[in-house]
Amino acid sequence: MNGMGDDTVNTQHNDSDTLLRGITSPADVKALSGEQLHELCREIRRTLLDYGHLHGGHIGSNLGMVEATVALHKVFDSPRDRIVFDVSHQSYVHKMLTGRAAAYLDADRFGEVTGFTNPDESEHDQFVLGHTGTSISLACGLAKTRDMEGPASGIGNVVAIIGDGSLSSGVAFEGLNNAAEQGGNIIVIVNDNEMSIAGDFGGMYGPLARLRASGGTAQPNLFEAFGFDYRYVERGNDVDALVDAFAEVKDIDHPVVVHIHTLKGAGYAGGQAADTAASGEIAGHDVADERAASAVNPGNDTGVKPTENIAHAEPWHSDHCNLSDHEPHEGQCEASHWQNPDSSLGRPDDPRKHYGKLAMAALEPRFATEPGLVVISPATPGSNGITHEFRECAGAHYVDTGITESHAVAFAAGIARAGGTPVVATTASFFQRAYDQFFQEMSLNRSRVTVLDFLGGLSGSDNTHSGAYDVAMFANIPGVTMLAPTSQSDFLAGLAWATMPAGVAGAPDGPVVIRVPGEPILAAERDTSLLPLTGGRGIANVCGTAGDHSDTDMLSWRVTHVGARVALIGLGNTYPLAERAAVELAEHHNIDATVIDPRQCSTLDTAALESLRAEHELVVTLEDGQLEGGWGEKVTAYYANHRIADGCGDGTGHAEHTSGNPRVMNFGAAKEFTDRIPLAELNERYGLTVPAIVAAVTQQRRTVLN
Repeated sequence: MNGMGDDTVNTQHNDSDTLLRGITSPADVKALSGEQLHELCREIRRTLLDYGHLHGGHIGSNLGMVEATVALHKVFDSPRDRIVFDVSHQSYVHKMLTGRAAAYLDADRFGEVTGFTNPDESEHDQFVLGHTGTSISLACGLAKTRDMEGPASGIGNVVAIIGDGSLSSGVAFEGLNNAAEQGGNIIVIVNDNEMSIAGDFGGMYGPLARLRASGGTAQPNLFEAFGFDYRYVERGNDVDALVDAFAEVKDIDHPVVVHIHTLKGAGYAGGQAADTAASGEIAGHDVADERAASAVNPGNDTGVKPTENIAHAEPWHSDHCNLSDHEPHEGQCEASHWQNPDSSLGRPDDPRKHYGKLAMAALEPRFATEPGLVVISPATPGSNGITHEFRECAGAHYVDTGITESHAVAFAAGIARAGGTPVVATTASFFQRAYDQFFQEMSLNRSRVTVLDFLGGLSGSDNTHSGAYDVAMFANIPGVTMLAPTSQSDFLAGLAWATMPAGVAGAPDGPVVIRVPGEPILAAERDTSLLPLTGGRGIANVCGTAGDHSDTDMLSWRVTHVGARVALIGLGNTYPLAERAAVELAEHHNIDATVIDPRQCSTLDTAALESLRAEHELVVTLEDGQLEGGWGEKVTAYYANHRIADGCGDGTGHAEHTSGNPRVMNFGAAKEFTDRIPLAELNERYGLTVPAIVAAVTQQRRTVLN
């Protein structure tokens, strides 16, 4: 590579954001001189760095796109020219230049915008996007309407921006395939920073590296193979070079790929800071030291560096900063995918990392004697506790398939068919992308696949990453067993059961989804006062009174407290809430409620449900997911469809006010998208609080008694 000096990102700052504060629309960008464009880039970069420390977010990807985004709005005419950001987590700069800069400059306004594009915020945002690979397909649709309707469509150039990591997603190839045949003005900008969320994985990355090394001339050229015109821009963090490149393709009459080589995290400290982060030496510094480590270094050469892995002779690896989330730096830095704010430094692991690390620690010792045991991550390994150390120790037992959830699940089904033991791990909302593979390749074929479902249930996440729909999805697929463990021990026991060798007595005969415990469970394990009935102690399964159950039966419900009149059944993350509600009912309303941990949500324990008839007039189900199509409705339907003649459930006549047909109340989430609403507020909205449950139960009992 050459031209390193010309591609140096200028990060010196004049302690002023005068230009940025004056940008109210792309028209203001167009009015700037070349020198002012450079100053604007410096102001944006400083703003991003400060925003990362104060608020956190996808800072590294946005730092790498500063110059490209400024150049886009200098050349193109948004919103007439439609700009579609893939994933759109790199749209912060775009938002700054389309009238929303104050949301990044002023701390009291940080919550005004989402972390992704959103048409409700601005006419310059085309779609709500938080998943990957779809920008080219969306661009094809916009361009198709433009070409069919002509000038009346009001659409000019159509520009799709997609990262090299996103290209591994199958739908991206489907989009490329369609775009080349469709023809017309479709401009695809490939932001190549040699990095996905972790590393880039897949056979296309060798040819992509050779394209970079050759200045865009190497063959095979996968974009030309699809039928695209092709341009390469080596200096992807040079705003002047990008303005020139984009001006050349504006109003083009055929599909073209503009391949730009950028530096992820451009502006973070590099070099020594990266080495220090890799060795862990920064960990003991205070917040001021942390800020200094990732602050703009005016003397640092932040140009695009060569990779030294041109031949792609070994798997692509990011550096070894090990996912701290607060030690990001330039280049192939996995920690710069998501930067936590300084205020979160020193906090213990969140549930995803905590339970993910536990799962990997349980699997790792088995690799030596189980050659077919394979952990599969469709990207995002670090977010789920799959650390660098684990990956290195696992070797061939770990596969990162890139951002390819559909492939990952089908790949796992193939491993299972051959007699292996696959474990697929990613976030609940990402698994939605593999819905067909769950039905066909996994479930229809009875494939022994274990799925670790992270971030399932309610959360304060944005509307594209909510896991509130995972139970409605997984638990309604025929043949799938979905576990909802309520403790570390149950989680690890479920993992051991799901990955038992085929044919062993007691092993499952099909796929198993394990909903990784969330914050309510982890909080209760760290503070056992949140489990006032059991205190987190080991508990006996007393459902045996209604059937032959044992703790080793993963599908039987567990009664943790035997009471009467009211039964509280808390699925997964809502189980601690069931215990607290039961204590409140006992102490203030003289109701000794039965409490049940169902442990799974794919089948009903009918013996347990039948055992409640004699002594219980009300059954309450709690779930932190979508009620409609969810789990609680199945309990309601069971009693509605299996009514008995009025009278005491067991025929003894000793149970007061029971008919043998308990009423059922379901607590859970509405069928809706929620966007960055704090979890406590969502719980209030859906009645998933002790006061709401107690009020509903006491009111229902008064109605029954009257």
